[in-house]
Order: sequence, then structure tokens, then C-alpha cells
Amino acid sequence: MLFMAQKNIVVVGAGFAGVYATKRLAKHFKRDRDVTITLIDRHSYFTYMTELHEVAADRVDEHAIQYDLQHLFCRRKNVKLVTDDVTTIDRTNKLVKTKHGAYPYDAVILGIGSQPNDFGTPGVAEHGFTLGSWEQAVALKKHIKDVIARGAVEHDPEKRKALLSIVVVGSGFTGTETIGELRDWRDTLAAENKLAPEDITFTLMEMAPTIMNMLDRADAAKAERYFERQHVAVMKNTGVVGVHADHVDLKDGSTFPTATLIWTAGVKASDQAANFGLTQGRAGRIVVNSHMQTEADPTVYVVGDVAIYTGNSDRGEPQIVQGAEASAHTAVVNIESQLAGQPATADYKASYSGFMVSLGSKYGVANLMGWFHLSGFFAMLMKHLVNMLYFIQIYSAYYLFHYVMHEFFRTRNQRNLFRGHLSRQGNVLWTVPARIFLGAMWIVDCIPKLSGKESWFVDKLRLPFSWLQQAATSGASAAGADATSAASGAAAETTKAAGKAVFSLSYQYGKEPMMVFDQMPKWMYNITKTLIPNQDVAFFMQKAMTIVEVLIGLALIFGLFTWLSGATSVMFTAIFCLSGMFYWVNIWMIPMAIAVMNGSGRAFGLDKWVVPYLQKHLGHWRYGTQRALYGQERGQ
Repeated sequence: MLFMAQKNIVVVGAGFAGVYATKRLAKHFKRDRDVTITLIDRHSYFTYMTELHEVAADRVDEHAIQYDLQHLFCRRKNVKLVTDDVTTIDRTNKLVKTKHGAYPYDAVILGIGSQPNDFGTPGVAEHGFTLGSWEQAVALKKHIKDVIARGAVEHDPEKRKALLSIVVVGSGFTGTETIGELRDWRDTLAAENKLAPEDITFTLMEMAPTIMNMLDRADAAKAERYFERQHVAVMKNTGVVGVHADHVDLKDGSTFPTATLIWTAGVKASDQAANFGLTQGRAGRIVVNSHMQTEADPTVYVVGDVAIYTGNSDRGEPQIVQGAEASAHTAVVNIESQLAGQPATADYKASYSGFMVSLGSKYGVANLMGWFHLSGFFAMLMKHLVNMLYFIQIYSAYYLFHYVMHEFFRTRNQRNLFRGHLSRQGNVLWTVPARIFLGAMWIVDCIPKLSGKESWFVDKLRLPFSWLQQAATSGASAAGADATSAASGAAAETTKAAGKAVFSLSYQYGKEPMMVFDQMPKWMYNITKTLIPNQDVAFFMQKAMTIVEVLIGLALIFGLFTWLSGATSVMFTAIFCLSGMFYWVNIWMIPMAIAVMNGSGRAFGLDKWVVPYLQKHLGHWRYGTQRALYGQERGQ
């Protein structure tokens, strides 16, 4: 099938560079109906490749890093999307050929990316894992779940050690981010399989004498110290020369037990690059000039990881997202000039704002502009901001929103930058304002009771119960009268207002709110009179109730024992209603208190630490530690 238009631009590959270029071209030519941009990829989605390790380590859902091309380009009427495999470029007839069609071009952008390079190391293809695609990330996740489950019940010590050992070869961006993310997953894997966390081991192997050689040495040293604190073994000067099902062969002649070897020690151009008859250089990358044009045809541009421009370095530009964007931008500017009948003169400009490496969900290192160094929270925050910037550059607010959601709000097991506080699992986060407001209400209402004329800590009767109002002396009568005037549910005040009270669930200006009960039901009257038979008991109860109300308020504000505090709020509110001391306009306290019982103290609250601590230690005290090896004798 041929798409006919006066001018055709074909973009091959919906990666970082391809999507960036297509978006920019679509915007530039949006008013030119003679220009059609065709984006061809073997998938109907764009994969956010720099997050593959998050899928492999089960931090985000498998489809969280897939961004549908229809959504990305739904408003771009000059973009045609094709899901197909490109087989070749017919430069004579100006056609991009696929398995199922051919597409004419005036200019073509080739951005088919890269793939892992195992340098022919024996056994990597058969027994190892790489992380160069979404499918490989999913396969690795499933494998790790399987070997950890098998290792948990394996009785042979050597087999068990290999199954529970995870090795990453290569300390570049992919290797360090992968092992950091897998280490984050350790405690969850251990709990699910009834293992001690330290039973699962992690090892980073690097052939060079130093790790993370794309970073400043000070930043790399911070990363290495972090790995040490996390008990990730770092083996430098260690070459892997063979991979087997349960061990690897090292260059020094020794072996290392592992059933999971992840190879990240190099990348090369996609194998597809050899199909186009274009000059290839180092690692199979297609050679381009400073305009991102190929030597064979100035209308064929190559961008991203598959391109190699040696104007700044014999090794070519770094195969990172910033490089992909810069090469795509160069190609786009030159194509716009070519289609306007002008020469393509824009040169590639290396502009790298810095390097940011995550070592799990909570810690990272970053070097900005070559001189500003960050680590920990702020380095991770900067990495997220850079990731979000890409969505701004491709004009996709929709997927910017989804990135924020899956990185901060849809994460499990506290695995995000804010250590789980923003997680919306169970809608816990969104009840935090209700929890704090409810707690503040208790505190504010108790302040007058703590001191001053209305204090409940003096021997003046504040409870408006009729049997307590009887006084044998004038002093007692005065105390009773004072209590009656102070109480919102006093019988005299209730009778006076009864004629004009209005039922409403919110306060209406100028209207008298209606009591839930004008007077106590008979059964409540009898219970209350039994529990508080005289003024001495009433004085004690007044003080105790005030203390409990203050504790409820403080507990809710700080998120401590929130379920118990919410349940107590419901109970107290119900008692106030039945005692003739509560209005309908305040009945909101009951559903709000029930809402905060849904674990809201685990988001920005002390329950995040206190409840798991109690569950762990009380459970161990009562039941002992769960073990996966049921065949062992108890106590071993």
C-alpha cells in the first residue's frame, strides 16, 4: 500500500529519538497539508527504555512504561502510524519497505535503537539475561520470582546458594540501576517466600578496576558506599568468561554460583542496522556526519543509539536519552530546511545537562552541568524531573500525568522517592487531610476544657444530666446551674430552642441546629445513671473524658494508632448523640472517623513505622519466625 502526498517524511522506530522527531515535525508542518509524516514501528507503543529495570524488579506494573502511539499522536492529523517491520530502504526509488507495504519518502529518519552486546561470551544467550526490551524485562522478573521460590525450599546448600544469588555484569547505567532496583525488591521477595532478607544476595561484577566510569569519581564513590551499606557485593577487576545454568566462570579461573546472571556489559546497534546497506562503524552503529546524514544518501538521517558521529570522540556520542534528543533535533531542523528548498546546515551540538543514576527507588547520584553534585533524595528527584521533561518536549500532558502516577502514587511496598507516603494503594493518602482535620477538631474543642472558667479539671459539674443537678446545698445548686448554662445539651436550653430548631446536616446561618436527641433514650438513661451515679464519679469522668479526647486528637494529627483513634471517635460521637449533647450538623464526624480507619496513619503518620514494628515483633514473640524450609528441625 502506498501513501501518496507531495512530500513524505518517514520515521523508522518509535523510540526516544523517533517519537521526539515525529512530534517536532508534526508541529512544524501542522498547517502544511502537503506534508505527511509516517511513523513505523514493530510495536504500537513507545517503550520508556530507561525504566526497564523498574519492570524487571516489579516496582511498576508491566505496562506502566508502555505509551500507546495512538494516544501520543491522536491530535496530529498529519501523522500516520504504521505497525510493521521495516525490511530495507530502497534509496533508488525512495521507498521504505516493510513486510506488508512500502512508503515513499523525501526524507527518512532511522532511529532503530540498540541492543545488548555480549561480545560472544559463551553461555550468555543460553543461560543469561539481558535488559534491552520490554519483553526481556518481563522475562527477567518472572525468572527471579521463580528462582527465589525454588531457592526458598531447596535443601541442598550449593543449589540453594545459586538460586538465591543474583549477579549483574557491567556497572554502566543499566547495570547499576538494575542491581539497585533488584536490591530494593529483596525484602518483599523474602517475605513472600518466608526467607530471611540476607538469604538473597546481590553481586555487581565489573571488568575494570573502577565502577560507574561514566561518572565523576566522587559520585561513583558515593554509589559504591551506598551499595556497601545495602550489602551489595562489588567485584572489580572481574571478567566473566562463561555462563552456565547454576554458575559463571571468571577470568581468574574460579567460578561463582548463581542461577541469575544479568548481562549489561555493553550495547551495540540493533541487528536490523545491517539491512540498509549503510556504512557501519564501531559496534555496528551507522556512520553519520555532523548533520546526522548518512554517507550514502543525504536524505537518510540516522538518530539515537544506532547512529555514530565521531566529530567529538572516536567512540561516538553517549548512547543516552539526551544524545538521542540532540541527534533527533539536528535531523528535524535539517529536514525542515531541505523540504523548504534550503541546504541542510544544522550541526549536531552535544548538550548534556548531566548524568543521573538511580540505585533503587529512593537513592541516586547525579552530576549536573559537570560541576553540581547531588546524591540521595535530590538526585532521584532530579532524575524524575528529567524524565518528566521528555513528556513536555513531546507535548504529552496525558502521559506526563501517567508517569507521575505510576512513579509516585501507584507504587507498592513503599518503593518510591517519598518512601511510600504518596502511595494511593487503598486510597490511604487521600484521607490524610481528613485525619488531620478530625484530630484538630478534637484538640480545638478541648482547649477551653483544659483551663480557665470552663475547665473540666475543677470540681464543677459540666455534665447536663438531671439526676446530677439535684443539690443539697446552695453551693451545689450554684454548681448545677453553672453546669447547665455551660452545656450545649442542657434541658432548659433545649426546651427554649425546641420550637425553632431546624434539621440540617450543615449549619444554616440564622437557624438553630437540631439536636440528634432532645433527651436520652430510656435505655441510655438507665446505663448512664448506673455508670455515673453521683457528682464524685461525674468529676472523675469529666477529667478522664477530656484527657481521652486530647489523646484522640493528638493521635489523629500524628497518625498514631489511627484505627483505634478513629474507632474511639465513632464511639464518643455516638455516646454524645445518645446523651442529648450533639447536633445533626456535627454528625459528619462519624463517617469521617470511619474513613480515617482505612490505614490513613501510614501516609505521613507514625503508623507507617509503629504498626509494622508491632506486627513484626509481637508476631515473632507469639509465633516465632516463619521459615520456608519446613524440613528443618524447629530452632535451627
